[in-house]
Amino acid sequence: MSAPAVRVRFAPSPTGMFHVGGARSALYNWAVARQSGGTFVLRIEDTDAARNKPEWIDGIVNALSAIGINESDPAFEGPYFQSHNADRHREAAGQLRAAGKAYFCDCTREQVQERTGSQQLGYDGFCRERGLDWEAGRAMRFRTPDEGETVVVDLIRGEPAFPNSAIEDFVIARGDGTPVFLLANVVDDLDEGVTQVIRGEEHLSNTPKQQLLWEALGAQPPVWAHLPVIVNEKRQKLSKRRDKVALEDYLAEGFLPEAMVNYLMLLGWAPGDDREILPFEELQQLFRVENVNSSSAFFDIKKLTAFNGDYIRALGAEQFAAACAPWLAAPHAPWQPEAFDAAVFEKVAPLAQTRIAVLSEITAQVDFLFLDEPVADEASWAKAMKAGAAELLRDVRAVLATAAWTAEDLKTVLEKVGAEHGLKLGKAQAPIRVAVTGRTVGLPLFESMELLGRDRVLARLDAAAERLAA
Repeated sequence: MSAPAVRVRFAPSPTGMFHVGGARSALYNWAVARQSGGTFVLRIEDTDAARNKPEWIDGIVNALSAIGINESDPAFEGPYFQSHNADRHREAAGQLRAAGKAYFCDCTREQVQERTGSQQLGYDGFCRERGLDWEAGRAMRFRTPDEGETVVVDLIRGEPAFPNSAIEDFVIARGDGTPVFLLANVVDDLDEGVTQVIRGEEHLSNTPKQQLLWEALGAQPPVWAHLPVIVNEKRQKLSKRRDKVALEDYLAEGFLPEAMVNYLMLLGWAPGDDREILPFEELQQLFRVENVNSSSAFFDIKKLTAFNGDYIRALGAEQFAAACAPWLAAPHAPWQPEAFDAAVFEKVAPLAQTRIAVLSEITAQVDFLFLDEPVADEASWAKAMKAGAAELLRDVRAVLATAAWTAEDLKTVLEKVGAEHGLKLGKAQAPIRVAVTGRTVGLPLFESMELLGRDRVLARLDAAAERLAA
């Protein structure tokens, strides 16, 4: 008998921005589905009506699309909505009770604590044999086996065993009759034919309970795989309260989707050689969930930024211009729309492309070309405008007034005037660069001056000289 077709699922809750940890889980599931010719099921777990918002659902679908998980792909199925399956959840709860595997309970937390003498949560099975029928306020509990253990076969963590005696008779339906997430999750996976559950390790503690429910419903549990937690530089779990964790934020800052995908795929897994910069199509074929490391994965923003820089430098000229376009227009650009000159940007783009690591940096690289006056960086001004800077500016300005206007000619002028002041070219450039561009670092100075034109360069040298004289 052939093995069933692989069906994995990604089941986010629409309660906020799309977490990078969720993006990694989605990508791992997507890779498994695509490489096996299987199916990736998107299920929106939207039963928490108080926290769910329609825009978060759109955000999930859009974020998945941004990282290449598209509804139009044959491997994609859904989205399904957990809230649409409520009747089936209730039916499963009734099935368990009819089979003697669940019962009603009217105990309060205080009553349990009084009986057990413990403040620790943990039900003592008091209502197991009371034969209560449903009434408002009575929860339904699963009857956990008293003996033995539940062994979870996990592709990443081996076969952790959980003594059944340590698993309380847990609630599967609330006092108002609505099934809890634990049961709904299992029923949905069962009905959707899920064969592998690949998710974050924070769900591992619930897995023995879910496995017991699968078995009690007469079904073979899926293959489990619990991914390592993602941590920050302090080895703390990534938290939206202190860390930047939303995929949307990284994309909005100018991280390329392809770079994000590449980096996220390597958070806990490696292709087995020294290569790191790989397209998803190749990563997808190489990925094996059983080779994911169980240790926590460090989200290194510096490394992600370096990845992104590599991807930016690999773009073709037209691709780079298109990628930069959102940052060259309002509201990102600091210049007036009519001031932007696409022909000038086309000339300077190859120079800028090698100098930025995220697309949002492009405006600081080229703003001096499209503003009436450069944005002055005060630290750069203080560093460059030392004693003798005013005289250097004056003498350079005098020669530039009649010099030939090519990058090579401009370099020759500055070398000559700098030498007259006892300065090598590197030292002579600093005050000129700050006067012309506003910063000590940036695009090549002489190519920038050539593009700016004689009148604008001379005006900026004059303005810098006036400031020094004030």
